[in-house]
Amino acid sequence: MDTQKIQQLGDELYEALRAQKTLPPLTDRESDISIEDAYHISLQMLNRRIESGEKVVGKKIGVTSAPVQEMLGVFQPDFGFLTDAMVFEDGSDISIAGHMIQPRAEGEIAFRLKADLVGPGVTEQDVLDATESIIPCFEIVDSRIHDWNIKIQDTVADNASCGVVVLGQNEVDPRDYDLPNLKMTIYKNGEFNSEGLGAAVQGNPLTAVAWLANTLGEFDIPFKAGEIILSGSLVPLIPVVAGDKMSLEIEGIGGCSCNFV
Repeated sequence: MDTQKIQQLGDELYEALRAQKTLPPLTDRESDISIEDAYHISLQMLNRRIESGEKVVGKKIGVTSAPVQEMLGVFQPDFGFLTDAMVFEDGSDISIAGHMIQPRAEGEIAFRLKADLVGPGVTEQDVLDATESIIPCFEIVDSRIHDWNIKIQDTVADNASCGVVVLGQNEVDPRDYDLPNLKMTIYKNGEFNSEGLGAAVQGNPLTAVAWLANTLGEFDIPFKAGEIILSGSLVPLIPVVAGDKMSLEIEGIGGCSCNFV
């Protein structure tokens, strides 16, 4: 795909983000779009956000668990960037009107790094050694593609369908926990919704983060000390509307919550 077309599609996605509107799937319009094309489209969208004053504070992997893959019909992980404008504190009110289009909540384990990681060749042990803490979090995904009718190229181009991230207050040392067996329970409006284990994301959240470091390393994008890395949802996506309250608890670690207004 030529540079002009990549820039055009990245600009369309950025304008859709700002106008809170959806676009037809890019893969319906550009049948030969590759994942590498999609990644460069996402960079154009990200550059527009940076030009508006946002700063990159982390990265994310998505579509890692079987329930999410089956729900979306996308059967390989996507990847994208987090900016400071996407990050909310535990217990925050999150406005949907004027800010989000078709949001869905995901319960995740976030990693806060204390050292750089540069792929390829990053292992699970490298990720553990570079991690300062893990944090319970919600990612509220939000596609700019109409009706979530996405293929892998659509979601990669759309910054991995990222909306906002809510970080819990408790940060713990991952070396003290059996990450694949961490149990997360999700509540919607005070009632049980779903549960999942850390193993839902590629068998181990460390494996998912290593995959992301190596995948972005192929594009010369490093992980940097201080960044937040999202490792993927442990549970199916949960649609939310104004008035909903979401909360989660990771056994032995703590929780996270947010309110939609």
